[in-house]
Amino acid sequence: MLDERTLLTIGQLAERSGVAHSALRFYETKELIVSIRTSGNQRRYHPSMLRRIALIQVAQLVGFTLEDIAKELEGLPMKKNATKHDWEKVANKWQKDLDAKLHQIQSLKENLTGCIGCGCLSMEKCQLLNPDDVLYEDGSGAQRILS
Repeated sequence: MLDERTLLTIGQLAERSGVAHSALRFYETKELIVSIRTSGNQRRYHPSMLRRIALIQVAQLVGFTLEDIAKELEGLPMKKNATKHDWEKVANKWQKDLDAKLHQIQSLKENLTGCIGCGCLSMEKCQLLNPDDVLYEDGSGAQRILS
């Protein structure tokens, strides 16, 4: 059984996580985190929410949407600490997506000053790599980076 003295108020959670109260309430509406209500209807949070919030922040920084994050966090327990095995399952699911993001970032880094296959044909190199905008046949946008 959880000792109520270990639960965090919304203010404590905000201070320790660096996330605004309003964002915490928003995360709760999106079921990314959960609170326990006191008899006076005040929010209290299990300390494990700190790790979930940290993961949410980092995942957003690297481009995951809140929907992506919610989907991955579904398998984690909400009202107790997740085990190492629980976190490994999340990490394994995200590995493929993270590898794809790393590939896109590397491609962007290498090609940003050259032809990215967007169809503008404004650079000399574009005429060699994308003559007559042939990459448009593969789809719209920066085909040399997105593919």
